[in-house]
Amino acid sequence: MPSAPAGSIGKPAKGDIVLSLSKPSEKLGDEGYIMSIGRQVTLAAPTPKGGFWGTRTLLQILHQQNGVLPKGEAKDYPQFPNRGFMLDVARKFFTIDYLKQTIKVLSFYKMNEFQIHLNDNGFPQFYSDDWNRTYAAFRLESDRFPGLTAKDGSYSKEEFSELQRMGMEYGVNVIPEIDVPAHSLAFTHYKPELASKEYGMDHLDLYKEETYAFVDSLLDEYLGGEQPVFIGPDVHIGTDEYNKKEAEQYRYFTDRYLKLIEKYGKYPRMWGGLKWLPGKTPVKAKGVTVNAWSYDWVDPVVSLKDGYELINSCDKYLYIVPAAGYYREFLDHKWLYESWTPWIMNRKQTLPEGTPGVLGAMFAVWNDMCGNGISEQDVHLRSYPAIQVLAEKLWKGKNNHISYEDFERLCKQMPEAPGVNLLARIPEDCNLTPNGQILTLNGTDSIPTSLQEVGYPYTVSFKICPDTDSPMSTVLFKGPHSVFYANWENTRRFAFSRDGYTFVFQSYRLPENEWTDIRIEGDYKGTSLYVNGKLEERLEGRIMKVYRKQYNRMEYMKYQETLIFPLKYIGDKLNGFKGKIKDVKCTQLK
Repeated sequence: MPSAPAGSIGKPAKGDIVLSLSKPSEKLGDEGYIMSIGRQVTLAAPTPKGGFWGTRTLLQILHQQNGVLPKGEAKDYPQFPNRGFMLDVARKFFTIDYLKQTIKVLSFYKMNEFQIHLNDNGFPQFYSDDWNRTYAAFRLESDRFPGLTAKDGSYSKEEFSELQRMGMEYGVNVIPEIDVPAHSLAFTHYKPELASKEYGMDHLDLYKEETYAFVDSLLDEYLGGEQPVFIGPDVHIGTDEYNKKEAEQYRYFTDRYLKLIEKYGKYPRMWGGLKWLPGKTPVKAKGVTVNAWSYDWVDPVVSLKDGYELINSCDKYLYIVPAAGYYREFLDHKWLYESWTPWIMNRKQTLPEGTPGVLGAMFAVWNDMCGNGISEQDVHLRSYPAIQVLAEKLWKGKNNHISYEDFERLCKQMPEAPGVNLLARIPEDCNLTPNGQILTLNGTDSIPTSLQEVGYPYTVSFKICPDTDSPMSTVLFKGPHSVFYANWENTRRFAFSRDGYTFVFQSYRLPENEWTDIRIEGDYKGTSLYVNGKLEERLEGRIMKVYRKQYNRMEYMKYQETLIFPLKYIGDKLNGFKGKIKDVKCTQLK
């Protein structure tokens, strides 16, 4: 008997997938479901959200079992209600498309929170210790404060609202964060009179009426009116790392804005800072969620006693800061899988299992090193395995039946999400042009290939013969995220661009009107150019060094000269390569 048409209502046939709402269940809660697999697949859940999570599990099983489903019944529900990821989009811009794909990845692994850190700034030592020159960005469109929004990447109000709506459709709560009163250089660049004269320009002056008028108006722009920009249930106001000398005024500021967020009908969130900034001024606790991020800044026992709810965001275990040399480049996935629980609040405090008020956990990617060349896909390479292991630990908890090695092997076999391939994995080695066939490009040719791009580690090889009158900076390969050039700025050098950065192989000039074998190899640390089988240049390890007089020491910023290689097109219709190319091959190394 054929299965019923998609989306039909009626008696199910063999092979159908049947979705239904069941009676409320204390055990299943808001996110649990029961899956039964027999003649049909039935998914029954007390809520639509639970039913949706069931469909994610079904998709995973179909992938793992090559479309063949095992028979049986499963009751599934999460151990923790809050399972999240925070991304710093302020110090490194991420496109709205990237954020949408991240929502799909989080959803596929049943991670239900995506916090977006919308404003922040770099470190002044990398800008001649001049706050006015130090990089800072606020990523949202603002009508009330024209000129406040970052010029090198931002989101319109409509885009950001749509992102939150998409999150709701995928079961992911998108949480906007506007960070005040520290980390606020983007605001003081716009209004210098708001800056603290004592603690640095990235600190708002907590004693000026203008500061409160500005923050009030800024929050109202996104929370007020008939169609607010922030449409989700939660709003994060930052409030961490202010100077300790101003504990009482900091506490007043924090209390004021927690209450203001609540007045708009939202649940306020904040970074923990009350241990570092103790005082007598009361700070609202009821209904407030705290990211417990540091032993020095947050006392989880006191916070829970005071009435706060906590999300474990411990910096020691759950912070990724790409190419910074401190915190982590990649989370310790094996240790997290085998030993970590959200009850390990920090390096010195572990709460009893089941302690009320601990809602779950959230890992974070901080892009502290502004301008270091890190790419969106480089960040995804670091965050994706963290999503997988945190999803396992926060949904299921302990797993004594599957070793980490087996878990890791399974993770590598899984897709990022339906339709998402930011890692640019390819199924097998590819010959992108027929062996020996010469392609002649005249500068206005764009030849599509069978691949979009290839991710780390990889080898791309080709034979090339440029014309003598090849135009300047011609596009040789183009993909969804990057471009690879020949004859960069009329120097006959190779170069590539992605994420607003351009990197040049300086040591080699491609001869005109003769054939040369070229091979590009890339990994997450750098990119190599081979010419006629010999390594010509490796782009890796370039460092900015600055002397920081304040601490009498050298400080460093390591550049990330990486490339996920573009392959969607050979050439370009507007400014394409002029000459001959053949034997374009691509291999993704294991």
